[in-house]
Amino acid sequence: MQAKTERSELTQAAIVDVALEMAALDGLESLSIGEIAKRLNLSKSGVFSRVGSREALQRAVLAEFDRRFQEDIMAPALQQPRGLPRLDALMKAWLARATRPGSRGNCLYTAGAFEFDDRDGPLRDVLLDGLTRWRQALKRCLMQAVDAGHLRADRDIDQLAFELDGLFTALVLEARFIRNPETERRGLLAYQRILQPYLF
Repeated sequence: MQAKTERSELTQAAIVDVALEMAALDGLESLSIGEIAKRLNLSKSGVFSRVGSREALQRAVLAEFDRRFQEDIMAPALQQPRGLPRLDALMKAWLARATRPGSRGNCLYTAGAFEFDDRDGPLRDVLLDGLTRWRQALKRCLMQAVDAGHLRADRDIDQLAFELDGLFTALVLEARFIRNPETERRGLLAYQRILQPYLF
């Protein structure tokens, strides 16, 4: 019984992995239980029994993307001291991830925001929640830098968070669509320029 459960969990992980690859390259709306079944050599009913509806699959994909996003960006940054060291680590990890080839470098938050910008519904809500949590984490990191005396307290931290988040969106465009090999270098330079008025 335990072996069967483990196989089932492995199959579900494989389904979500393939679905995440599809979503990262072609969008969340590209997900099809039939196509995933075909790619994994499973029956449609086999896929459905493990993930449920297409919307449930999309939610599972976003949850896995969020887990990987945290692993790639937030976890390394949290190993650094609060303040500028943590903020710099966060930015460098984000820059490195945005310029990584393949699905691991894509950002479902950014792509999904454009894919679902004019649609209401539960999937848009999930995407908005992920983006909101990311902005809150970024702002918390900035506030910690203020508390540590690394950033000026008399500047608009909400504006800084807005500009840095805007830089992330520009980086995705530059790296993924334009495929500029200079994206990481230019992104780091832009980050330093945006940050300059907030430094002592």
